[in-house]
Amino acid sequence: MKIFIGSDHRGVDLKYKLTDYLKENGLVIEDIGIPNNKQDDYPEFAFKLGELVKENTNSLGILICGSGIGMSIAANKVKGIRCVRAVSVDDAFKGKNHNGCNVMAIGSEVTTNFNLVCEMVDTFINTKTASEERHIKRVEAIKKYEEEN
Repeated sequence: MKIFIGSDHRGVDLKYKLTDYLKENGLVIEDIGIPNNKQDDYPEFAFKLGELVKENTNSLGILICGSGIGMSIAANKVKGIRCVRAVSVDDAFKGKNHNGCNVMAIGSEVTTNFNLVCEMVDTFINTKTASEERHIKRVEAIKKYEEEN
């Protein structure tokens, strides 16, 4: 499985630290390759990462900005992407298991405990997608709406 990672200027330090952690744990990580500067805009990163996740079957994405909110909103505009803004391990689990999320957004200024960030990311990566009928039905309804509109 490939993990795409991207951040705006407010998340770049956490991105590098998290990339090292994930590579040390044997995962294939690809930075989306957009350079950071103080004037960068989070939608550019979210859209590119979303498109890469959509094009690469069985991949996941991790986005990092100051709050995680803007990245999540922007990523969710990409057809086929379901992005959870996670601030807890439970958010990461439910985003993947209940909602079939394929991208997770993290706020570098919200979740400042690196061990918690690692636990959230590990949970997101290792959790299986929806398996209960009620969750599958809800994700399918979202997909159908997206296709029709």
